[in-house]
Amino acid sequence: MTVSIPLLTLMVIVAYVAYRHMGLRAWHAVVCLILGFLLASTGAAPEINSLISGIVHQAQAWLSGGKG
Repeated sequence: MTVSIPLLTLMVIVAYVAYRHMGLRAWHAVVCLILGFLLASTGAAPEINSLISGIVHQAQAWLSGGKG
């Protein structure tokens, strides 16, 4: 996926905001991190990657005014 670094950066920002302002505990973040690593090693990883890519492409098309 070509947007992995910006997407990762966005997720880090969301996690930081959730931690600072929404009461996210450190152990919640650790559990989510471990879940992500476990999901990446399953057979569902290609489908998850495809879903995220589709969402990103739709968002890019929407933000560019429907072109593309």
